[in-house]
Amino acid sequence: MRSLSAYRRSLLPAIGAVTLLAIPVPSRADTANPLAELVDAAAGRLQVADDVAAVKWRTGGAIEDPVRVQQQLAKLADDAARNDLDPAYVQRIFGDQIAATEAVEHHRFAQWKLDPATAPASAPELAESRARIDGFNREMLTQIGLRRQQLHSPECAALLDEALREVSAARRLGEFEHGALTSATREYCSE
Repeated sequence: MRSLSAYRRSLLPAIGAVTLLAIPVPSRADTANPLAELVDAAAGRLQVADDVAAVKWRTGGAIEDPVRVQQQLAKLADDAARNDLDPAYVQRIFGDQIAATEAVEHHRFAQWKLDPATAPASAPELAESRARIDGFNREMLTQIGLRRQQLHSPECAALLDEALREVSAARRLGEFEHGALTSATREYCSE
């Protein structure tokens, strides 16, 4: 039979683990900046470009697909109208997002061409990456709706710059990725 003190000692690791699980872990978007969640969703969407590039690299697929881009922009404009958002504004925002995504994919292709040893040995299914992109699109549309006042305010540019810095730091984006995110968000403060 175990002694009471041995029993207590055996409980300490379990209690510690439960305590650690109960401590809230801040998310990337935990900030007072009202645009942080929108910018974080844009960054997440951009990061899916690595997986999409890997699929295209391995299958020999084209990076740019103008027909699919137009289909996506039309769908996003319809979704915007259904959510009482300006379809033209949403198309501009997502047009920049798609252009930045294509730039990331071209960048990855250039890296892999210059150093084939760094090319991906495998890639996720394209449908999986597209589902993630669709999820980020929905989150971005939700945030645009929630933050329309800030997006069309005189403070937007300062809020956007701050959100870009915060999200880039939280996601540990490199200089190129930060530039892609800046490009993807450049129309956020437009009317």
